[in-house]
Amino acid sequence: MRNEITFTRLSKIEPSEIASHMSDPRVAEHMPLLTFEWDEAAVTKFVVAKEAYWRRDGLGHWAILSNGDYVGWGGFQKERDEWDYGLVLKPASFGLGIRISRKAIEFAFADKRIPFVTFLLPPSRKKRGALGRFGARFECEIEYEGVAFLKYRLETE
Repeated sequence: MRNEITFTRLSKIEPSEIASHMSDPRVAEHMPLLTFEWDEAAVTKFVVAKEAYWRRDGLGHWAILSNGDYVGWGGFQKERDEWDYGLVLKPASFGLGIRISRKAIEFAFADKRIPFVTFLLPPSRKKRGALGRFGARFECEIEYEGVAFLKYRLETE
């Protein structure tokens, strides 16, 4: 059975499900900025912050569903003048990353607000071939909140 991928708002997901997802050490492995415990208060703060981006920019991170089940979150968040794409999946759904990203990138190509997409990956992330297959090109190494990241860019116009 093929997984139907859909996007919805994070506020529609049970906070305990997000907390459990973000508390998994396999998720934190490539998230150097994940330095706190995910409890219900942390999830509430997270969802409120993500909803603020939706109000400010008309776009933000989604909850991602596969056949109606929550598998993670991701999408586009405006950082200054750039639309950054991020994806954080539950370990059992890591294999859906390419399909989900393809759908999100198709969204970016269709949305005139997004002339290009950036991707920030920690250097610990060794599998980066999919970025090249999508057409993204390495731009530079940057520091974000005191942590090094590899920055890629994909033109969507």
